[in-house]
Amino acid sequence: MYAAATGAEARAYGLRKRLVDAGDTTLAVFEGGPADGPVVVLLHGYSADRVVWMRFAKHLVRDHRVLVPDLAGHGASGFTSGIGHSAPAQADRVVAVLDRLGIDRAHVAGNSMGGFIAATVAVDHPGRVRSLLLSDAVGVASPEPSEAEELFRQGRNPFLLDDVADFPAFYAMTMARPPFLPGFLRSAVAADYVARRGALAEIFEDFHGVATLDDRLGEITAPTLVMWGEKDRLVHPSTARTWADGIPGARTVTYPDLGHMPMVEAPRRSAADYRAFLARPGR
Repeated sequence: MYAAATGAEARAYGLRKRLVDAGDTTLAVFEGGPADGPVVVLLHGYSADRVVWMRFAKHLVRDHRVLVPDLAGHGASGFTSGIGHSAPAQADRVVAVLDRLGIDRAHVAGNSMGGFIAATVAVDHPGRVRSLLLSDAVGVASPEPSEAEELFRQGRNPFLLDDVADFPAFYAMTMARPPFLPGFLRSAVAADYVARRGALAEIFEDFHGVATLDDRLGEITAPTLVMWGEKDRLVHPSTARTWADGIPGARTVTYPDLGHMPMVEAPRRSAADYRAFLARPGR
């Protein structure tokens, strides 16, 4: 039911589904926009899926070719134990998708874990990245711990749910201004988190704190926009300074009223800021 509802919404925004060989696995991808337009790749965060970028992507598809993959272990791409879900492994799969589709260079954007992966693509494959958007991204040390980081330090992962009754507290951490979600869809998402607990635990172990980029930010040469919600409870807003100070020439936009996922909480506003960034000379 959840897949049917989100699939219908994606189609309304001009996004169609396709499967793309990523080397060691196959990724489910939303694709939209003109085939000859500049390419934008949107990468979701840990435990999420491509759906979180839909309402943001609809503001890009008029004049950009937009690719939104379900990263390995997530969404319709499915989970395979043991294949590795570190940022470098996922970055290599993103590049494999570009190779398979005959794309030399792309604007690469990511939220949370997706931002970590996007930045890893920029470090490990600099010639493939035209620009970089890092939204509430993990992958570097945070000057101040977030609520989630405090829980991690206590050995508790708020993403790993034992019961659907745990979902409302977790969901409240993910956004300050969540969009309306019908009760039946919220229940489906909650049940999915419980069902995926084992897979999410393995993915977290693979990527969290692994191959972090604190000492490599100066290697990023792509024009970079750091985007952050100041009410982020998952990745402390002070982390934006770490990214922006470390990446030469990086620009920053912050939202006092938003949380961890600006592209979901305020898709029109955040997409307008991104489009303005893409329109600058040299992009």
